[in-house]
Amino acid sequence: MKFLWKYVRKYKKIILAGMGLKLAGTLVELLIPYVMEHLLDNVVPRKDIVQVLLWGGVMILLACCVRFFNVTANRTAVRVARDNILSIRRDLFHTALNLSGRQMDEVGLPSLISRMTSDTYNVQNFIQSVQTLGIRAPIMLLGGIAITLTMDSGLALILCVMAPVMIALVVFISFKGIPLFDKVQKGMDDIVRIMRENITGIRVVKALSKEPYEMRHFASANDTVSRRDIKASVTMSLPGPIVTLFLNTGLTLVVLLGARRVNDGLTQPGVILAFLTYFNMIMMGVMGLNRVFMMLSKANASAARVADVAELPEDLKTVPEEEAARTDRDGYIVFDRVSFSYAEGKGSEAGAAAFAGSTRQQCLKNVDFTIRKGGSLGIIGATGSGKTTIINLLMRFYDAGEGHVFVDGKDVRAWDKDDLHRRFGVVFQNDAIFADTIRENVVFGREVGDAALQEALADAQAADFVNRYEDGADHEAAIHGGNFSGGQKQRLLIARALAAKPDILILDDASSALDYRTDAELRKAIGDHHRDATLIVIAQRVSSIMNLDQIIVLDEGEMIGKGTNEELLASCPAYREIQQTQMGEVE
Repeated sequence: MKFLWKYVRKYKKIILAGMGLKLAGTLVELLIPYVMEHLLDNVVPRKDIVQVLLWGGVMILLACCVRFFNVTANRTAVRVARDNILSIRRDLFHTALNLSGRQMDEVGLPSLISRMTSDTYNVQNFIQSVQTLGIRAPIMLLGGIAITLTMDSGLALILCVMAPVMIALVVFISFKGIPLFDKVQKGMDDIVRIMRENITGIRVVKALSKEPYEMRHFASANDTVSRRDIKASVTMSLPGPIVTLFLNTGLTLVVLLGARRVNDGLTQPGVILAFLTYFNMIMMGVMGLNRVFMMLSKANASAARVADVAELPEDLKTVPEEEAARTDRDGYIVFDRVSFSYAEGKGSEAGAAAFAGSTRQQCLKNVDFTIRKGGSLGIIGATGSGKTTIINLLMRFYDAGEGHVFVDGKDVRAWDKDDLHRRFGVVFQNDAIFADTIRENVVFGREVGDAALQEALADAQAADFVNRYEDGADHEAAIHGGNFSGGQKQRLLIARALAAKPDILILDDASSALDYRTDAELRKAIGDHHRDATLIVIAQRVSSIMNLDQIIVLDEGEMIGKGTNEELLASCPAYREIQQTQMGEVE
């Protein structure tokens, strides 16, 4: 809860004011049965209609005050909870955007989504309820007992015996529920993951007629969460019927003993009616405490999960230049004997500490190459050979385990992150088209004018199909670009990479959905209009890289070939086999 305090404390004056109003409303509410008892036992017997109306008016006035105080306090609580959760979600989203590749692997996307949705919702409910029920419930409980003691100490002893037992029961069971709700939230991560995978891959599911299979898969995860939720909810609901039993037993005793005391002339009938009202208030107080502790259990688990991400330290800090590595190699991009390993066993709930001790799989082994400014490099190799990892290290989404990466003669660790990334235009595998206009998808918040936009669309071979729309670049894209073909999406992504005239252009399997003619025209446009950009192309087609200055061939993270197309044909059997196979298919 320390995590929440740093947000809540900014509103402490408003919270105190709202809680003061709630306290005033509750105290006034406690007075109403007391006034009713006075009216019945002292005013009505005198048969003074003016006094009856006067005290009746007092009760109405008190009820109006209760409503005003409670409504104002509730609105204040809602506003404070809303503003706090806005700040928490904003900071959580900011942290998510700045997570390193390693941290993102540790947290997991499904877990991140559930933390930003259901977990923050639980926290919001708690912040709101603690300002209202957190004041009202204990005051109802303690105030009701205190007033009944002044009215009839004999009957009030029944409450004094039962109240500590009920409170202890509520507190004990509530703290038992905290780990149970934590398991519920972890199960939600699995549900989000399955839903995300199936929604994203819905065409594959339908094409293979695997709807029943995926339904069973989802049902299994859903049933697991349901069982956990039922167990947690049943545990947290146990105090309810037990407290009700205690209070109803007490209520019965009050009626029996009260009737006897009225018959013996030891108390007044109005006192018994007031006692019954206070019993209901005390019951509401105990049940309110139970609800607060239930929300506390949920919020404690959820706040810890939110804090685990929101308080993650910066993983890839900028290294002072005097502490960074140096190179004497003449090249704009230099990989100096770089090796790198991903961690295996990346679970959605894996913590940073757990990650550090996990088993490693080496992804790159002693990769070494240099690209001159304005030069070009092609990377080819089997799936999983480490091609994309090279880009991840170059853009410093991860840090190399061994060796160093340099851009423009400077260790990437010494670059300011934003300054480094502004040099790149990149198309990743399975890159994202957002639910926005084509213009916004290409410009992407950068200072790109209409002329540069049209030029980028033309170079990416996207202008023809974009201009066929009546609204042109203002045409709306569906979520994930669902209203575009695969080739159209790739061309828009390439246009995005080209639009800001990057120093370094990276195309990671960016033309796999393009036909050979469009691919050739794209390569020609890049060569004609972006010749100053340093080009890195990752491709499965030899035709996409064979004319580049330099090509490296990867196999299980190792460079098994480096050179021009002609040099590799002469020296690298694997490359020669790839080209012969593909060029043969073309023929």
